[in-house]
Formats: sequence, structure tokens, C-alpha cells
Amino acid sequence: MRTGLTKQEKTTDIWFDEKDPLIHIRTHNTDLKNRLTAYAAAHPGECRQTDADPETGCMEFEIRKGRFSFRLTAPYSEERRKAASAAAKKCGVHRKVAHLYGDRN
Repeated sequence: MRTGLTKQEKTTDIWFDEKDPLIHIRTHNTDLKNRLTAYAAAHPGECRQTDADPETGCMEFEIRKGRFSFRLTAPYSEERRKAASAAAKKCGVHRKVAHLYGDRN
């Protein structure tokens, strides 16, 4: 969808306070919009869409606290990064991705 917004203007805002049992989410992110829309359809008592702006592609949702989370991940150690790279090379991941994009070298 073309909205005329730059990537910098396509934001995701998540806000909540300690009193309100809901988290408010306003986003342009397509994957997050799709996931929240599906979740709201499957669990209407936990999540609902509150607004949508077709001109900008923005959607707003309310979701109960405890149903939305952030995952913090530590950076890979050099040893783990090398092990993951070696495993990917062994399984041919790099060749499979190159093949998908037409690079047959």
C-alpha cells in the first residue's frame, strides 16, 4: 500500500500505564497489524481493533496486559555466531537462498 509516508514516519507506538489493564498499540507495521488482527479475531475478549486510517495504513489496537510482550535477546557471542554460520553452511542454507533469488553460482 502506498501511503506517501516515509519509513521514518511509519511508526509503532505502544503505551500503557500501571493502572489501566490495557496496552494501546498504534502501528504502521504490516506484520504486527496482521498478527494483531488475527489475534483480535480469535480472542475478542483479550484484544480489539479500535481504529484504522486507510489513507496512512495505520491501525490501532487495545490488548490486555499479559497478552503482549517484548522479548529481549542478548547478542550472540563470537563462538555462537561462528557455530550458527557453520551449521547454516553445512545445511546449504546459503545455496538455497541464492537459488530462490536466481543466483545459481
